[in-house]
Amino acid sequence: MTTARAGKPIIGISTGDPAGIGPEIIATALARDQVHKLCRPIVIGDAGVMRNATRYARVNLKVRPVAKVSDATFARDGIDVYDLKDVDIDRLELGKVSAMAGNAAFEAVRTMIELAQSGAIAATVTAPIHKEALVAAGHKFPGHTEIFAHFTGTSDFTMMLAAQSLRVVHVSTHVSLRQACDAVTRERVLKVIELAHDACVRLGIERPKIGVAGLNPHASDGGLFGSEEREQIIPAIEAARGKGMNVEGPQPPDTFFAKAVGGAYDICVAMYHDQGHIPVKCQGFKYDAKNRAWTSVNGINVSLGLPIIRTSVDHGTAFDQAGKGTASDASLLDAIEYAARLANHRG
Repeated sequence: MTTARAGKPIIGISTGDPAGIGPEIIATALARDQVHKLCRPIVIGDAGVMRNATRYARVNLKVRPVAKVSDATFARDGIDVYDLKDVDIDRLELGKVSAMAGNAAFEAVRTMIELAQSGAIAATVTAPIHKEALVAAGHKFPGHTEIFAHFTGTSDFTMMLAAQSLRVVHVSTHVSLRQACDAVTRERVLKVIELAHDACVRLGIERPKIGVAGLNPHASDGGLFGSEEREQIIPAIEAARGKGMNVEGPQPPDTFFAKAVGGAYDICVAMYHDQGHIPVKCQGFKYDAKNRAWTSVNGINVSLGLPIIRTSVDHGTAFDQAGKGTASDASLLDAIEYAARLANHRG
């Protein structure tokens, strides 16, 4: 039995971009009893960054650098950090894009993937990265999901977003809208339905009800507004039903997600990035226009189809809040809970 499978799961948490809010929301979350009831957390990143983060978050936790996961004590009074020693604290500027910060964020993710592949940790949770900083450091990936896919050799993968009871998976994500239309093929839609079904089963939903959105307005109204539903989406749904899955659709996208929020589906298949992201963020994000501030940033991101478990916050680096200790850890708490549930089911 590996270290990751003994007792509560060991969950790795990458620091994200050290110039953003990632480290301090991690410090805030790890000060909460609920996290330690779910798992044994270990942070992957620079120990100096996490020491500063405990000050910003105003939490009384000792940072304990370790060279191996097996050295971690998981004591309640501290934060175990798999120390990469790759940030010059004197040069780090909070809220600023830099190649140093981008490289540190990348190395934390790459190292965490290696630890998960070796069995040293049972699941991975990622704090936000900044794409411009990644590119400045020479790492040309559009996001976390693509980094994980690259280093795990995965070709069939997708993103699942979740906020409260709403879960959404995507046929395509980080491509142009024109490319997204071309990505709607029978084979890809069927694969995403299968990934959605598997994710729900791993979450303990024995026979999930899966709803599939159309691509076109009114799901094409019988072919008046496009042929993708008839030629690609419906054949994929029929194939999924032939495999015993409980699938409904294609549904008109303008009413589909309202039905899902009302409990019609356990999980939804969206055809492209914004079709799925907008309803989830309307469900989990709340903005106070008077104070020009987000009052709620709930929701998570789960990468499906990978050989390892990966969950993430569903928000960015929030450079404007970095170092102020005001950023909410709500999304991170949700991500840790999902990671623990998936790890326990797999174990």
